[in-house]
Amino acid sequence: MKKAFIALLAFLILYQNSFAQNSGNNSIKILTQKKGVSIRGLAVPYLNTIWASGSKGSIAKSVNGGTDFEWMQVKGYETRDFRSIHAWDDKEAIIVAVAAPAIILKTKDGGTSWYKVYENADTLMFLDAIHFKDASNGLVVGDPISNHIFLLSTVDKGENWNEIPSSYFKTPLEKGEAFFASSGSNITQLSKEDFLVSGGLRSRLWINGEALDIPILQGGTSTGANSMAISPNGNNIMIVGGDFMNDTSRLQNAVGLKLFIKPNSNQKWQSEKIPYWKIDELAGLPNGYRSGVEYITNTILIACGTSGVDISMNKGKNWDLISTESFHVVRKQPSIKAVFLAGGGGRIGYYRIS
Repeated sequence: MKKAFIALLAFLILYQNSFAQNSGNNSIKILTQKKGVSIRGLAVPYLNTIWASGSKGSIAKSVNGGTDFEWMQVKGYETRDFRSIHAWDDKEAIIVAVAAPAIILKTKDGGTSWYKVYENADTLMFLDAIHFKDASNGLVVGDPISNHIFLLSTVDKGENWNEIPSSYFKTPLEKGEAFFASSGSNITQLSKEDFLVSGGLRSRLWINGEALDIPILQGGTSTGANSMAISPNGNNIMIVGGDFMNDTSRLQNAVGLKLFIKPNSNQKWQSEKIPYWKIDELAGLPNGYRSGVEYITNTILIACGTSGVDISMNKGKNWDLISTESFHVVRKQPSIKAVFLAGGGGRIGYYRIS
């Protein structure tokens, strides 16, 4: 009996150690921190290249997968909040500052120097997010001006920007409908489609200038969609949000959509080139308000917010809380089932799925 007890005890110790090791491998590892800095912009163009941008003109960059980070302040813009960033590699990147004057800056020398590629002094300006669908073509979305969505486009890697005319938007903007600059991910693109998610008193998915109603929490100034991601195969969209003033609520904080292919047809798109997206009623709900979401594979997703981080292993039908730590934004690490996350306190974390 004594030998059996000792054997059982040894087994339990080994199991506990193994569980602790596995849990450690699956926990979020904090790579760097910067007191007083809030990060909402994150870009991971290559396996080992990470860029982050945020308040106090702050930029963080790693070229060795997050082992070391170089922290910088953009000279002359030390008080600005760069909430969105896009990077092509470890040398070339572009950042967007919210509020007036609206500023877009670019670097070609790894952040040593930055030059202005766009400025708008309108006091109502508030730029929310940037996205490039390829090396040259990109969009920047801002809060509405004169009751029209403010959208900029570039065809030359952000060297020049032009405002897209209001006639592009076929659906009228509604009262209290705007955009959240919470993670730089309320805008995305496919080859021929531009997607936006609005929030506030009205929250909708915009596809090529037309709005689609979505069953996400709305009606208040702090409610609505904050972020969206498209699956690698281009067949699914996950939208997350909720109420950032009530960040533990699971009420209508996520919507899954899928591309509907008409029966007896090989055409994915309707004749007007607008995809028909069907609400996925099986989409589950994360464990609170979420400001960022990312597909790891066509099946696995990560969502983050001020009340924690969730993972879904089944296209968003169910979500499991993996951390109660606060993060604003999440981005996939290329070629690996892993993500980088960033948030308050200059915290940049890393999570890898074993």
